[in-house]
Amino acid sequence: MGSFLIEGGRQLRGELVPQGAKNEVLQILCAVLLTPEEVEISNIPDIVDVNRLIDLLRDMGVKVNRVSGDTYRFQADDVDLEYLLSEKYKKKGAGLRGSIMLVGPTLARFGKGYIPKPGGDKIGRRRLDTHFIGFEKLGAKFTYNAEEEFFSVSGEDLKGTYMLLDEPSVTGTANIIMAAVMAEGTTTIYHAACEPYIQQLCQMLNSMGAKIRGAGSNLIEIEGVEYLGGCTHRCLPDMIEIGSFIGLAAMTQSEITIKDVAYPKLGVIPAVFRRLGIQMELRGDDLYIPAQESYTIDSFIDGSILTIYDHPWPGFTPDLLSIVLVVATQARGSVLIHQKMFESRLFFVDKLIDMGAQIILCDPHRATVIGLNRQYSLKGISMTSPDIRAGVSLLIAALSARGNSTIHNIEQIDRGYQHIDQRLNAIGASIQRLG
Repeated sequence: MGSFLIEGGRQLRGELVPQGAKNEVLQILCAVLLTPEEVEISNIPDIVDVNRLIDLLRDMGVKVNRVSGDTYRFQADDVDLEYLLSEKYKKKGAGLRGSIMLVGPTLARFGKGYIPKPGGDKIGRRRLDTHFIGFEKLGAKFTYNAEEEFFSVSGEDLKGTYMLLDEPSVTGTANIIMAAVMAEGTTTIYHAACEPYIQQLCQMLNSMGAKIRGAGSNLIEIEGVEYLGGCTHRCLPDMIEIGSFIGLAAMTQSEITIKDVAYPKLGVIPAVFRRLGIQMELRGDDLYIPAQESYTIDSFIDGSILTIYDHPWPGFTPDLLSIVLVVATQARGSVLIHQKMFESRLFFVDKLIDMGAQIILCDPHRATVIGLNRQYSLKGISMTSPDIRAGVSLLIAALSARGNSTIHNIEQIDRGYQHIDQRLNAIGASIQRLG
Protein backbone atom coordinates (compact mmCIF):
# COMPACT_ATOMS: atom_id res chain seq x y z
CA MET A 1 0.00 0.00 0.00
CA GLY A 2 1.59 3.27 -1.15
CA SER A 3 1.66 6.54 0.77
CA PHE A 4 2.20 10.26 0.23
CA LEU A 5 4.37 12.32 2.56
CA ILE A 6 3.22 15.93 2.24
CA GLU A 7 4.91 19.07 3.50
CA GLY A 8 2.10 21.53 4.12
CA GLY A 9 1.93 25.30 4.11
CA ARG A 10 3.42 25.96 0.68
CA GLN A 11 1.89 28.44 -1.74
CA LEU A 12 1.70 27.11 -5.28
CA ARG A 13 2.02 29.07 -8.49
CA GLY A 14 1.71 28.02 -12.12
CA GLU A 15 -0.42 26.28 -14.71
CA LEU A 16 -2.26 22.97 -14.50
CA VAL A 17 -3.70 21.11 -17.48
CA PRO A 18 -6.69 18.96 -16.50
CA GLN A 19 -6.66 15.32 -17.56
CA GLY A 20 -9.32 13.76 -19.74
CA ALA A 21 -12.65 13.15 -18.01
CA LYS A 22 -12.49 9.80 -16.20
CA ASN A 23 -16.26 9.31 -16.11
CA GLU A 24 -16.57 9.98 -19.84
CA VAL A 25 -13.60 7.81 -20.82
CA LEU A 26 -14.96 4.73 -19.04
CA GLN A 27 -18.12 4.96 -21.20
CA ILE A 28 -16.28 5.76 -24.42
CA LEU A 29 -13.88 2.82 -24.02
CA CYS A 30 -16.78 0.38 -23.66
CA ALA A 31 -18.41 1.81 -26.81
CA VAL A 32 -15.51 0.58 -28.99
CA LEU A 33 -17.08 -2.89 -28.68
CA LEU A 34 -20.01 -1.76 -30.84
CA THR A 35 -18.03 -1.90 -34.09
CA PRO A 36 -15.44 -4.13 -35.78
CA GLU A 37 -13.84 -1.01 -37.26
CA GLU A 38 -11.02 1.05 -35.78
CA VAL A 39 -11.86 3.75 -33.21
CA GLU A 40 -9.34 6.42 -32.20
CA ILE A 41 -9.77 8.14 -28.82
CA SER A 42 -7.65 11.00 -27.51
CA ASN A 43 -7.29 12.79 -24.15
CA ILE A 44 -7.38 9.48 -22.27
CA PRO A 45 -6.00 9.94 -18.73
CA ASP A 46 -3.24 7.67 -17.44
CA ILE A 47 -5.07 6.56 -14.29
CA VAL A 48 -5.63 3.20 -12.65
CA ASP A 49 -9.33 2.73 -13.41
CA VAL A 50 -8.91 3.61 -17.09
CA ASN A 51 -5.80 1.44 -17.50
CA ARG A 52 -7.60 -1.49 -15.91
CA LEU A 53 -10.47 -1.15 -18.37
CA ILE A 54 -8.07 -0.97 -21.32
CA ASP A 55 -6.38 -4.15 -20.03
CA LEU A 56 -9.80 -5.78 -19.79
CA LEU A 57 -10.59 -4.86 -23.40
CA ARG A 58 -7.23 -6.26 -24.46
CA ASP A 59 -7.99 -9.52 -22.63
CA MET A 60 -11.31 -9.69 -24.53
CA GLY A 61 -9.41 -9.69 -27.81
CA VAL A 62 -9.67 -6.00 -28.67
CA LYS A 63 -6.59 -4.75 -30.53
CA VAL A 64 -5.12 -1.83 -28.58
CA ASN A 65 -2.52 0.50 -30.06
CA ARG A 66 -1.17 3.43 -28.05
CA VAL A 67 -0.49 6.12 -30.63
CA SER A 68 0.82 8.75 -28.19
CA GLY A 69 0.68 9.57 -24.48
CA ASP A 70 -3.08 10.16 -24.38
CA THR A 71 -4.26 8.72 -27.70
CA TYR A 72 -5.20 5.10 -28.44
CA ARG A 73 -6.64 3.16 -31.36
CA PHE A 74 -8.97 0.25 -30.65
CA GLN A 75 -10.34 -2.43 -32.98
CA ALA A 76 -12.85 -4.98 -31.70
CA ASP A 77 -13.00 -7.19 -34.80
CA ASP A 78 -12.18 -10.44 -32.98
CA VAL A 79 -13.84 -10.33 -29.56
CA ASP A 80 -13.55 -13.46 -27.40
CA LEU A 81 -16.93 -13.72 -25.65
CA GLU A 82 -15.88 -16.93 -23.90
CA TYR A 83 -13.39 -14.87 -21.92
CA LEU A 84 -16.36 -13.19 -20.22
CA LEU A 85 -17.15 -16.50 -18.52
CA SER A 86 -13.61 -17.05 -17.24
CA GLU A 87 -12.48 -16.75 -13.63
CA LYS A 88 -9.88 -14.20 -14.71
CA TYR A 89 -12.60 -11.93 -16.08
CA LYS A 90 -14.76 -12.36 -13.00
CA LYS A 91 -11.86 -11.27 -10.80
CA LYS A 92 -10.81 -8.32 -12.97
CA GLY A 93 -14.34 -7.08 -13.64
CA ALA A 94 -15.26 -7.23 -9.96
CA GLY A 95 -12.49 -4.75 -9.16
CA LEU A 96 -13.68 -2.07 -11.58
CA ARG A 97 -16.93 -0.15 -11.32
CA GLY A 98 -16.84 0.93 -14.96
CA SER A 99 -16.90 -2.68 -16.17
CA ILE A 100 -20.71 -2.66 -15.88
CA MET A 101 -20.81 -0.62 -19.10
CA LEU A 102 -19.36 -3.53 -21.09
CA VAL A 103 -22.76 -5.20 -20.93
CA GLY A 104 -24.74 -2.78 -23.14
CA PRO A 105 -22.33 -2.91 -26.11
CA THR A 106 -21.85 -6.69 -26.03
CA LEU A 107 -25.61 -7.21 -25.71
CA ALA A 108 -26.26 -4.93 -28.69
CA ARG A 109 -23.64 -6.45 -30.98
CA PHE A 110 -23.40 -10.07 -29.86
CA GLY A 111 -26.74 -10.69 -28.12
CA LYS A 112 -25.25 -11.46 -24.73
CA GLY A 113 -23.40 -9.82 -21.89
CA TYR A 114 -21.82 -10.88 -18.60
CA ILE A 115 -20.52 -8.99 -15.61
CA PRO A 116 -19.47 -9.83 -12.05
CA LYS A 117 -20.80 -7.55 -9.35
CA PRO A 118 -18.58 -4.48 -9.89
CA GLY A 119 -16.39 -2.95 -7.22
CA GLY A 120 -15.07 0.60 -7.01
CA ASP A 121 -15.43 3.20 -4.28
CA LYS A 122 -16.83 2.25 -0.87
CA ILE A 123 -19.13 5.26 -0.73
CA GLY A 124 -22.44 3.53 -0.13
CA ARG A 125 -25.02 1.54 -2.05
CA ARG A 126 -24.77 1.90 -5.84
CA ARG A 127 -27.46 -0.34 -7.27
CA LEU A 128 -27.58 -1.72 -10.81
CA ASP A 129 -31.36 -2.11 -11.19
CA THR A 130 -31.65 0.75 -13.70
CA HIS A 131 -29.26 -0.98 -16.10
CA PHE A 132 -30.94 -4.37 -16.12
CA ILE A 133 -34.52 -3.09 -16.08
CA GLY A 134 -33.60 -1.10 -19.19
CA PHE A 135 -32.14 -4.17 -20.89
CA GLU A 136 -35.26 -6.17 -20.06
CA LYS A 137 -37.48 -3.49 -21.58
CA LEU A 138 -35.49 -3.87 -24.80
CA GLY A 139 -36.32 -7.58 -24.77
CA ALA A 140 -33.27 -9.07 -23.05
CA LYS A 141 -33.46 -11.79 -20.40
CA PHE A 142 -31.63 -11.17 -17.15
CA THR A 143 -30.31 -13.70 -14.64
CA TYR A 144 -28.27 -13.26 -11.48
CA ASN A 145 -26.21 -15.95 -9.79
CA ALA A 146 -26.24 -14.80 -6.17
CA GLU A 147 -23.69 -17.38 -5.08
CA GLU A 148 -21.08 -16.18 -7.59
CA GLU A 149 -22.44 -12.59 -7.72
CA PHE A 150 -22.50 -12.83 -11.52
CA PHE A 151 -24.94 -11.11 -13.87
CA SER A 152 -25.94 -12.45 -17.32
CA VAL A 153 -28.15 -10.93 -20.01
CA SER A 154 -29.12 -12.34 -23.37
CA GLY A 155 -31.22 -11.08 -26.25
CA GLU A 156 -30.64 -11.77 -29.94
CA ASP A 157 -33.42 -9.51 -31.23
CA LEU A 158 -33.65 -6.36 -29.15
CA LYS A 159 -36.63 -4.15 -29.91
CA GLY A 160 -36.93 -0.44 -29.41
CA THR A 161 -39.43 0.68 -26.77
CA TYR A 162 -40.43 3.49 -24.42
CA MET A 163 -38.96 3.48 -20.94
CA LEU A 164 -39.15 5.78 -17.95
CA LEU A 165 -36.02 5.31 -15.86
CA ASP A 166 -36.46 4.99 -12.11
CA GLU A 167 -33.49 7.31 -11.60
CA PRO A 168 -31.29 9.39 -13.95
CA SER A 169 -28.30 7.10 -13.51
CA VAL A 170 -25.35 8.24 -15.66
CA THR A 171 -23.87 4.77 -16.17
CA GLY A 172 -27.36 3.27 -16.48
CA THR A 173 -28.33 5.76 -19.19
CA ALA A 174 -25.05 5.17 -21.02
CA ASN A 175 -25.44 1.39 -20.87
CA ILE A 176 -29.03 1.48 -22.13
CA ILE A 177 -28.13 3.87 -24.96
CA MET A 178 -25.34 1.55 -26.10
CA ALA A 179 -27.71 -1.42 -25.96
CA ALA A 180 -30.42 0.43 -27.89
CA VAL A 181 -28.40 1.89 -30.77
CA MET A 182 -28.64 -1.38 -32.71
CA ALA A 183 -32.11 -2.46 -31.52
CA GLU A 184 -34.91 -2.68 -34.09
CA GLY A 185 -37.19 0.35 -34.11
CA THR A 186 -37.18 3.42 -31.89
CA THR A 187 -36.22 3.60 -28.23
CA THR A 188 -37.36 6.52 -26.09
CA ILE A 189 -35.60 7.03 -22.75
CA TYR A 190 -37.34 9.45 -20.39
CA HIS A 191 -35.75 10.66 -17.14
CA ALA A 192 -32.37 10.03 -18.76
CA ALA A 193 -29.15 11.43 -17.36
CA CYS A 194 -28.01 14.49 -19.30
CA GLU A 195 -24.44 15.00 -18.03
CA PRO A 196 -21.76 16.15 -20.51
CA TYR A 197 -20.46 12.56 -20.36
CA ILE A 198 -23.73 11.33 -21.89
CA GLN A 199 -23.67 14.13 -24.45
CA GLN A 200 -20.15 13.12 -25.47
CA LEU A 201 -21.10 9.44 -25.74
CA CYS A 202 -24.06 10.28 -27.98
CA GLN A 203 -21.89 12.53 -30.13
CA MET A 204 -19.39 9.69 -30.58
CA LEU A 205 -22.08 7.12 -31.38
CA ASN A 206 -23.70 9.44 -33.93
CA SER A 207 -20.32 9.86 -35.62
CA MET A 208 -20.23 6.04 -35.84
CA GLY A 209 -23.59 6.02 -37.62
CA ALA A 210 -26.08 5.92 -34.74
CA LYS A 211 -29.24 8.02 -34.81
CA ILE A 212 -29.64 9.62 -31.38
CA ARG A 213 -31.61 12.77 -30.63
CA GLY A 214 -32.09 14.70 -27.40
CA ALA A 215 -28.64 14.29 -25.80
CA GLY A 216 -28.31 16.94 -23.12
CA SER A 217 -31.99 16.67 -22.19
CA ASN A 218 -33.79 14.08 -20.08
CA LEU A 219 -35.67 12.73 -23.12
CA ILE A 220 -33.50 10.77 -25.55
CA GLU A 221 -34.75 9.11 -28.75
CA ILE A 222 -32.77 6.43 -30.53
CA GLU A 223 -33.58 5.04 -33.94
CA GLY A 224 -31.86 1.67 -34.19
CA VAL A 225 -29.34 0.98 -36.97
CA GLU A 226 -27.92 -2.30 -38.24
CA TYR A 227 -24.26 -1.36 -38.21
CA LEU A 228 -21.86 1.10 -36.58
CA GLY A 229 -18.50 2.06 -38.04
CA GLY A 230 -15.26 3.53 -36.76
CA CYS A 231 -14.66 7.12 -35.66
CA THR A 232 -12.28 9.57 -34.03
CA HIS A 233 -13.25 11.04 -30.66
CA ARG A 234 -11.65 13.45 -28.16
CA CYS A 235 -12.71 13.37 -24.51
CA LEU A 236 -13.54 16.45 -22.46
CA PRO A 237 -11.26 17.74 -19.69
CA ASP A 238 -12.21 16.32 -16.30
CA MET A 239 -14.63 18.69 -14.55
CA ILE A 240 -13.99 16.96 -11.21
CA GLU A 241 -10.27 17.60 -11.46
CA ILE A 242 -10.94 21.22 -12.46
CA GLY A 243 -13.11 21.67 -9.36
CA SER A 244 -10.41 20.01 -7.25
CA PHE A 245 -7.82 22.48 -8.54
CA ILE A 246 -10.11 25.44 -7.76
CA GLY A 247 -10.39 24.17 -4.19
CA LEU A 248 -6.65 23.55 -4.00
CA ALA A 249 -5.88 27.13 -5.04
CA ALA A 250 -8.22 28.57 -2.39
CA MET A 251 -6.99 26.38 0.46
CA THR A 252 -3.28 26.99 -0.23
CA GLN A 253 -3.66 30.71 -1.10
CA SER A 254 -2.15 29.93 -4.48
CA GLU A 255 -2.23 31.59 -7.88
CA ILE A 256 -3.14 28.90 -10.38
CA THR A 257 -4.25 28.93 -14.00
CA ILE A 258 -6.24 25.87 -15.09
CA LYS A 259 -5.82 25.46 -18.84
CA ASP A 260 -8.42 24.54 -21.47
CA VAL A 261 -11.31 23.83 -19.11
CA ALA A 262 -14.17 23.62 -21.69
CA TYR A 263 -15.96 26.22 -19.56
CA PRO A 264 -19.46 25.82 -21.08
CA LYS A 265 -19.42 22.17 -19.96
CA LEU A 266 -18.68 23.01 -16.29
CA GLY A 267 -22.29 23.88 -15.52
CA VAL A 268 -22.82 25.27 -12.01
CA ILE A 269 -19.40 24.21 -10.70
CA PRO A 270 -17.77 27.69 -10.94
CA ALA A 271 -20.88 29.32 -9.43
CA VAL A 272 -20.83 27.00 -6.40
CA PHE A 273 -17.17 27.78 -5.67
CA ARG A 274 -17.90 31.49 -6.10
CA ARG A 275 -20.57 31.16 -3.38
CA LEU A 276 -17.77 30.00 -1.10
CA GLY A 277 -16.08 33.33 -1.83
CA ILE A 278 -13.47 32.02 -4.26
CA GLN A 279 -12.51 34.48 -6.97
CA MET A 280 -11.85 33.28 -10.50
CA GLU A 281 -11.52 34.80 -13.94
CA LEU A 282 -12.16 33.21 -17.32
CA ARG A 283 -9.35 34.04 -19.74
CA GLY A 284 -10.24 32.56 -23.10
CA ASP A 285 -10.89 28.96 -22.09
CA ASP A 286 -8.46 29.10 -19.15
CA LEU A 287 -9.64 29.58 -15.56
CA TYR A 288 -7.40 31.91 -13.54
CA ILE A 289 -7.59 31.60 -9.72
CA PRO A 290 -5.79 34.45 -7.91
CA ALA A 291 -4.12 33.99 -4.54
CA GLN A 292 -6.63 34.95 -1.82
CA GLU A 293 -5.80 35.71 1.78
CA SER A 294 -9.39 34.93 2.78
CA TYR A 295 -12.74 33.99 1.27
CA THR A 296 -16.23 34.42 2.74
CA ILE A 297 -19.09 31.95 2.37
CA ASP A 298 -22.27 33.46 0.94
CA SER A 299 -25.64 33.07 2.63
CA PHE A 300 -29.13 32.76 1.23
CA ILE A 301 -31.10 35.97 0.52
CA ASP A 302 -32.97 35.71 3.81
CA GLY A 303 -29.70 35.44 5.71
CA SER A 304 -29.98 31.72 6.48
CA ILE A 305 -26.97 29.40 6.30
CA LEU A 306 -25.90 28.34 2.84
CA THR A 307 -26.66 24.72 1.93
CA ILE A 308 -24.73 23.00 -0.86
CA TYR A 309 -26.11 19.69 -2.01
CA ASP A 310 -25.64 17.25 -4.88
CA HIS A 311 -28.19 16.80 -7.63
CA PRO A 312 -28.29 15.13 -11.06
CA TRP A 313 -26.98 17.32 -13.88
CA PRO A 314 -27.36 20.22 -14.39
CA GLY A 315 -27.22 20.29 -10.58
CA PHE A 316 -23.98 20.10 -8.61
CA THR A 317 -22.04 16.86 -8.99
CA PRO A 318 -21.67 14.67 -5.86
CA ASP A 319 -18.03 14.05 -6.80
CA LEU A 320 -17.11 17.59 -5.70
CA LEU A 321 -18.93 17.79 -2.37
CA SER A 322 -15.87 16.40 -0.56
CA ILE A 323 -13.76 19.18 -2.08
CA VAL A 324 -16.31 21.85 -1.13
CA LEU A 325 -16.40 20.55 2.43
CA VAL A 326 -12.62 20.78 2.82
CA VAL A 327 -12.45 24.24 1.26
CA ALA A 328 -15.13 25.50 3.66
CA THR A 329 -13.01 24.62 6.70
CA GLN A 330 -10.75 27.65 6.09
CA ALA A 331 -13.42 30.06 4.83
CA ARG A 332 -15.15 32.77 6.82
CA GLY A 333 -18.69 31.63 7.65
CA SER A 334 -20.59 28.36 7.83
CA VAL A 335 -22.17 25.99 5.32
CA LEU A 336 -24.29 22.85 5.45
CA ILE A 337 -23.09 20.10 3.11
CA HIS A 338 -25.88 17.69 2.15
CA GLN A 339 -24.68 14.55 0.35
CA LYS A 340 -27.95 13.06 -0.87
CA MET A 341 -26.81 10.28 -3.17
CA PHE A 342 -24.27 8.28 -1.15
CA GLU A 343 -24.51 7.51 2.54
CA SER A 344 -20.82 6.87 3.25
CA ARG A 345 -19.10 9.71 1.44
CA LEU A 346 -18.89 12.03 4.44
CA PHE A 347 -17.24 9.55 6.79
CA PHE A 348 -13.77 10.95 6.03
CA VAL A 349 -14.55 14.11 8.04
CA ASP A 350 -13.14 12.52 11.20
CA LYS A 351 -9.69 12.97 9.64
CA LEU A 352 -10.38 16.67 9.07
CA ILE A 353 -11.60 17.03 12.66
CA ASP A 354 -8.32 15.44 13.82
CA MET A 355 -6.52 18.10 11.75
CA GLY A 356 -8.39 20.83 13.64
CA ALA A 357 -11.38 21.52 11.41
CA GLN A 358 -14.69 22.45 13.03
CA ILE A 359 -17.22 20.09 11.49
CA ILE A 360 -20.43 18.64 12.92
CA LEU A 361 -21.39 15.37 11.23
CA CYS A 362 -25.18 15.56 11.59
CA ASP A 363 -25.88 12.14 10.05
CA PRO A 364 -24.47 10.01 7.20
CA HIS A 365 -25.71 12.53 4.65
CA ARG A 366 -25.16 15.96 6.25
CA ALA A 367 -22.27 17.87 7.77
CA THR A 368 -22.10 21.45 9.02
CA VAL A 369 -18.75 23.17 8.48
CA ILE A 370 -17.82 26.17 10.64
CA GLY A 371 -15.16 28.09 8.74
CA LEU A 372 -12.04 29.03 10.72
CA ASN A 373 -11.12 31.99 8.45
CA ARG A 374 -7.49 30.78 8.72
CA GLN A 375 -7.34 31.81 12.40
CA TYR A 376 -6.27 28.25 13.18
CA SER A 377 -4.36 26.35 10.52
CA LEU A 378 -5.04 22.69 10.03
CA LYS A 379 -2.24 20.53 11.42
CA GLY A 380 -0.57 17.64 9.63
CA ILE A 381 -1.52 14.10 10.68
CA SER A 382 -1.34 10.53 9.38
CA MET A 383 -4.50 9.31 7.62
CA THR A 384 -5.83 6.80 5.11
CA SER A 385 -7.69 7.54 1.87
CA PRO A 386 -11.10 5.78 1.83
CA ASP A 387 -12.06 6.63 -1.79
CA ILE A 388 -10.94 8.71 -4.77
CA ARG A 389 -12.63 12.03 -3.96
CA ALA A 390 -12.10 11.90 -0.21
CA GLY A 391 -8.46 11.03 -0.89
CA VAL A 392 -7.88 14.15 -2.96
CA SER A 393 -9.79 16.23 -0.40
CA LEU A 394 -7.42 14.99 2.30
CA LEU A 395 -4.47 15.75 0.01
CA ILE A 396 -5.70 19.34 -0.41
CA ALA A 397 -6.14 19.64 3.36
CA ALA A 398 -2.61 18.31 3.92
CA LEU A 399 -1.12 20.75 1.41
CA SER A 400 -2.70 23.64 3.33
CA ALA A 401 -1.82 22.35 6.81
CA ARG A 402 1.14 23.26 9.00
CA GLY A 403 3.70 20.50 9.32
CA ASN A 404 3.86 17.17 7.54
CA SER A 405 1.06 14.75 6.75
CA THR A 406 1.04 11.16 5.56
CA ILE A 407 -1.77 9.75 3.45
CA HIS A 408 -1.91 5.96 3.10
CA ASN A 409 -3.80 3.89 0.51
CA ILE A 410 -3.00 6.41 -2.24
CA GLU A 411 -3.95 3.78 -4.80
CA GLN A 412 -7.45 5.20 -4.33
CA ILE A 413 -6.22 8.64 -5.45
CA ASP A 414 -4.31 7.10 -8.37
CA ARG A 415 -7.54 5.53 -9.57
CA GLY A 416 -8.87 8.95 -10.54
CA TYR A 417 -6.02 11.49 -10.70
CA GLN A 418 -3.18 11.25 -13.20
CA HIS A 419 0.34 11.62 -11.72
CA ILE A 420 -1.09 14.08 -9.20
CA ASP A 421 2.09 14.26 -7.12
CA GLN A 422 4.32 15.10 -10.11
CA ARG A 423 1.92 17.70 -11.49
CA LEU A 424 1.50 19.51 -8.17
CA ASN A 425 5.20 19.31 -7.34
CA ALA A 426 5.88 21.08 -10.66
CA ILE A 427 4.05 24.18 -9.35
CA GLY A 428 5.60 24.22 -5.90
CA ALA A 429 4.07 21.43 -3.80
CA SER A 430 6.13 19.00 -1.77
CA ILE A 431 4.61 15.53 -2.15
CA GLN A 432 6.83 12.48 -1.77
CA ARG A 433 5.58 9.08 -2.93
CA LEU A 434 6.51 6.26 -0.55
CA GLY A 435 6.27 2.53 -1.16
